Amino acid sequence: MYKILIVEDDSVIARTIKNHIETWGCEAECASDFKNILSEFVSFAPHLVLLDISLPYYNGYYWCTEIRKVSKVPIIFISSASDNMNIVMAVNMGGDDFIAKPFDLNVLTAKVQALLRRTYDFMGQTGLLEHKGAILNTGDSTLTYYGEKIELTRNENRILQVLMENKGRAVSRDVLMIRLWETDSYVDENTLTVNITRLRKKLETAGLTNFIITKKSIGYMVE
Repeated sequence: MYKILIVEDDSVIARTIKNHIETWGCEAECASDFKNILSEFVSFAPHLVLLDISLPYYNGYYWCTEIRKVSKVPIIFISSASDNMNIVMAVNMGGDDFIAKPFDLNVLTAKVQALLRRTYDFMGQTGLLEHKGAILNTGDSTLTYYGEKIELTRNENRILQVLMENKGRAVSRDVLMIRLWETDSYVDENTLTVNITRLRKKLETAGLTNFIITKKSIGYMVE
């Protein structure tokens, strides 16, 4: 089931779109905290975003830029400001399509379905995990922290994924090694230690000090 995030401050329009989207089998959520759209995006992990331009606090261009720092998820702008300048800006900011208000819900449906097919028929779905402002994109092996993107190795990506999926709980070294073996590369105790050490150095360089905690005689965790 595809998930669609609707970032629209007109509650009537937002609910109408949500109800319509849900009639053809998708899950939809309307954004509610317009100061923290990125947090809602990460929490909901949508496959597509419908984004208005005129919003409280920060406009749609700003949020499109913030989303693009962590994800390539399709974004469709929906706005009554449909002059050429706004359409060009929407595309330049990272938008994939633009639908002018008022619009026919069937046209919206057709455009959303087409974009979902084009994106996910040829691409694997990417997952995002967030903790203390750090956003891990498991699809492209990057960690973004306050706009700075860190490139991760395959093992580093897998380690962080396991730890962030279990945040607040200690993960044993054995469990981490088993997960790393899934990458078809042999991993022993020393290899795991080296990977953890290198990963910590990368995180510290980006300002994430003590992000990974050692739990003596158990393993590691993110708190």
